[in-house]
Amino acid sequence: MVNVKVESTPNPATMKFLPGGPVLEEGTANFASPDAAESSTLARRLFGIAGVRGVFFGSDFISVAKSEGADWLDLETAVASAISTHFEAGLPVVEAAEEEEDHTDVEDAVVARIRELIDNRIRPSVALDGGDIIFRSFDDGIVRVSLRGACAGCPSSAGTLKMGVENLLRHYVPAVQAVEAAD
Repeated sequence: MVNVKVESTPNPATMKFLPGGPVLEEGTANFASPDAAESSTLARRLFGIAGVRGVFFGSDFISVAKSEGADWLDLETAVASAISTHFEAGLPVVEAAEEEEDHTDVEDAVVARIRELIDNRIRPSVALDGGDIIFRSFDDGIVRVSLRGACAGCPSSAGTLKMGVENLLRHYVPAVQAVEAAD
């Protein structure tokens, strides 16, 4: 039996579920609606639970967002049970790879450094809270990123971007003037 642990996140609408092993071997997968969950049996199963409005897969966790008005007291056990059942059956989490990041053919040194800092210094911290951060672009000193999982719509996400991400990037990459949410 898979014992799924549940953790709160800074976003009260999102909980982090840990099945005790790998969820995705590489990358992340974000499902903002049942229609987007075509490539994942697990995401479809979770959207089948009344009150689930978003599903995000990380390396070793699953973040689930609830609908407004839904109660975690009602959802937590159903979500943990669905995850446990899926992993016990040995089914894949995602059937087809999803492309999450925008790529350009030629990355200059500044963009390469920004990506490196996001991947190695920022992403692991964001993952601890059940989310992910995706580099989108760098134009005229502005870094644009997307927040996923528990971080999407989190009340503290604006502060995280300004006080955490922006300060770190500006410190290491003088060309960075600001960080903005792309979504």
